[in-house]
Amino acid sequence: MKYPNLFSPIKINDMLVRNRIVATPIGQNFFDKSLGGPGIVIAGSVIAEPGRSSWASADEPYAFSKYEVEKTRQRILIARQAGAKASIEIGHAGQYARVKDFAKGPCGFIREDGVEVKEMTEEMMEETLRWYEQTASDARDIGFDMIFMHFGHGWLAAQFLSPFFNKRTDKYGGSLENRARFPRMILERVRKAVGADFPIDMRISATEWVNGGIEFEDVLAFIKMVEPLIDMVQISCGLDMVREANVHMVTTNFSEHMPNAKYAKKVKENVHIPVAVVGAIMTPDEAEHLISNGFADMVALGRALVADPDWPRKAREGRAEDIVPCIRCLQCYHISTNRRNVGCSVNPRYSNESWIPRKLEKTDIKKKIMVIGAGPAGLQAALTADRRGHEVVLFEKNRFLGGELHYVAMEYYKKDIKAFLDYLKTQINKSNVQVHLETEATPELVKRIMPDAVIIAMGASPATPRIPGIEKRHVINFYHAIEHEDKIGQNVVIIGGGTIGTEIGLELSLLKRKNVAIIELTGEIASQGNMLYRIALHQKIKQANTLNIMLKTACQEIREDGVVVKTSDGEEKFICADTVIIATGMKPNKSAAESFYGIVPETFMVGDCIKPRKIMEAVMEGYTIASNL
Repeated sequence: MKYPNLFSPIKINDMLVRNRIVATPIGQNFFDKSLGGPGIVIAGSVIAEPGRSSWASADEPYAFSKYEVEKTRQRILIARQAGAKASIEIGHAGQYARVKDFAKGPCGFIREDGVEVKEMTEEMMEETLRWYEQTASDARDIGFDMIFMHFGHGWLAAQFLSPFFNKRTDKYGGSLENRARFPRMILERVRKAVGADFPIDMRISATEWVNGGIEFEDVLAFIKMVEPLIDMVQISCGLDMVREANVHMVTTNFSEHMPNAKYAKKVKENVHIPVAVVGAIMTPDEAEHLISNGFADMVALGRALVADPDWPRKAREGRAEDIVPCIRCLQCYHISTNRRNVGCSVNPRYSNESWIPRKLEKTDIKKKIMVIGAGPAGLQAALTADRRGHEVVLFEKNRFLGGELHYVAMEYYKKDIKAFLDYLKTQINKSNVQVHLETEATPELVKRIMPDAVIIAMGASPATPRIPGIEKRHVINFYHAIEHEDKIGQNVVIIGGGTIGTEIGLELSLLKRKNVAIIELTGEIASQGNMLYRIALHQKIKQANTLNIMLKTACQEIREDGVVVKTSDGEEKFICADTVIIATGMKPNKSAAESFYGIVPETFMVGDCIKPRKIMEAVMEGYTIASNL
């Protein structure tokens, strides 16, 4: 077996788990993950105190009440259907709870939304403790194999533990012993409620990534303090509701892989219970490394199993190259997208389970499908049509596969995009798709081949703004800049502050120590990116001392030695530049795409040739069109 440690069994209390993979409770839909082969499936979350603890709705029902308990029991059956142990997250939002009157927290204040947070008295604590007891015992009695206590990310227990939230001066505040008093009481009551032999897991943030947050030394001391009351601890980091810290809890492409491993290793060196670690564990090789080198006993996978729920099975079978990699775009996270357009860039079925089937059906009528363009939309369409059993011919005018991904994957902060592109190339190589590179498709070629259907995925081309001097030799587009970074001068001006232009500027400044000015016409950089991406981007930009971003500024003229710009107040400025990079967006190849219509019975446009958008839309369109041919 390629990953012997990852797929070795482990005992948690008296429960034997078949492998070292935990499926975390990201989203409440865990059907596909359950079939994928993890050792433990955390089957979503339940609240510990109805009306006082939900992070979603004041009306969220108690999961074990008369009219909810059967739905909750179904979670166990789903989680166990392929041999996993069924766990359930028990959470309490504390001061952040969605309530109809007041919320509970370590300290009293009025929230920004006008809701009063009341400082918890001992009577209020006792009420909450009884609910924790009830919830834990109900979870055990209905049949869950274990429970998962959420003590991290700034929720109730963490609010007491962290001096960032806890400003009390009584016996529940101040020293670590005092701040830990109520969280430890929760675990004491839960342990008493479920008994000595029932497994209790606990998630905690090793660091909160905010000034004044709990120090790791205190977190470690707390874990050792409650070790006799729990059977496993899962090491995470960050806070949820504090968005600047949220991007370290759910990392973006600007963060390293496995950021919490160093904390998990230190915990493991100090306790005698199993230690799990969560956070950007992307590949089976990374997971095996963590376990074989003593960083952790188990790996907890969140977005990796969103991107590919069959991750564990493919790893067990030695097919890591077939795992669809997560690109850490955060489209699956409702906070990033403000609950709009939530989905997965690389897994069309995620959040669309009601209408996209888990398995592609083989076609009854084999067709010849011609795909024009080998960007993400075209590659996905070609692979999907091939898997359905069609004969697929793919034409790409360039010498390479990937379209815009070919260039993006070269950027320093796009290693996850490179992994996705490598996956697509591998799948094409393993498929029956006939690939013709350096071949420009034309309507005449379509007439000669006469396929049953044409899928046009011609993408978009870099837009060229009308700026005097744009034809000068030191002016290049962003494709050329990415591909020939070594030829870029010391003083750089980038026209356009979208995601590509900004990331190029960041890389040139932070890593290459060049002097970079970004000229952006609007009042915001990277406006196409979601909220958390932009927060992480701004955090990175703060580290780039030679990067100057000029918003609400227009480029008036490009000269041999620089550019003339006009600011929003009408002031003209000259900026020296050895190299000028044009990054003013993409223009869809719409007219060329439309020229293929009316030749064969079925013709479709997918991806950026309709309108430049995200990878998620390209993959979704390529997949759905091809799956319905």
